[in-house]
Amino acid sequence: MGSPNSLSRRGFCLCCVGGATFAASAGWLTPREAYAEARGLVSLIKDSAAISPITASRLRNNISVLEGSGGNIAVLTGSDGKLLVDAGIRVSRAQLTNALAGLGTDPVTHLVNTHWHFDHADGNEWLHSAGAKIIAHENTRKHLLGVQRVEDWDYNFLPLGPGGIPSEVFAGSHKLGLNGASISLKYFGPAHTDSDVSVTFVEANIVHVGDTFWNGIYPFIDYSTGGSIDGMIAACDANLAATDKDTIIIPGHGKPVSNKAELQAFRDMLVAIRDNVARLKAQGRTWDETVAAKPTAAFDAQWGQFVIDPGFFTRLVYQGV
Repeated sequence: MGSPNSLSRRGFCLCCVGGATFAASAGWLTPREAYAEARGLVSLIKDSAAISPITASRLRNNISVLEGSGGNIAVLTGSDGKLLVDAGIRVSRAQLTNALAGLGTDPVTHLVNTHWHFDHADGNEWLHSAGAKIIAHENTRKHLLGVQRVEDWDYNFLPLGPGGIPSEVFAGSHKLGLNGASISLKYFGPAHTDSDVSVTFVEANIVHVGDTFWNGIYPFIDYSTGGSIDGMIAACDANLAATDKDTIIIPGHGKPVSNKAELQAFRDMLVAIRDNVARLKAQGRTWDETVAAKPTAAFDAQWGQFVIDPGFFTRLVYQGV
């Protein structure tokens, strides 16, 4: 990894585009220094989550989306209790508690993790203590049970306490009935990680696709726990096939209310950059030479303005082609 890479810290790092902002840091750093900084980047994300406001957008059929703590969180309300899709970061507990209260007095009874990453599962323990049964893919449980290293962040995540570990896991698919809604959970296979699932609210025609879709920004792909660029594209294809022009799509990061057209644009961007990088790699270009060739240039103005900058995204794709 010892090659130069610039990192812009615009927005809320890996978390919310609309959250607290940090000044951009200039200069050239290795991916190890820039993207991980050991505890540095993760600490920045947590520090920002501790003070970032949470905003709610009401969708339809008693479903809302919350933005401001880690990934975008979907909430289904009703007399059976609130179901959350993703838990955010635990230091946001006060803000998230207030945001949930604003959606009604029903207690939290269910939580689905779309995958294991801390900005989606770090709040598991306190939500379980508030009454949530935690449901996830079996690989999410596996990763949360032990120390998990993310090499590209140069960071070792400690296991969650017993209350934060999903008590109900599945391998391929799972169905729930809650508050009059039919809820379908489906495993993608290796994509952003090896633990990603989608959560579809059937009658409402709303789907939370987790970090297989970053709306308007280059995504992180976690090769340390089974992610791949081809898997990300396959997940997009699966979601495009399962949605229509009226489907509300909730991405893991970026603008929290999206649609099929924006998902299609994300998928087309991934394919074009994968093909550009694969062509350069097949020509024998090194990692640095491929970055220097700017294979993302046509997309940088729209997609490259977040923490995953063009150089780092090129390196992620290079690993997988």
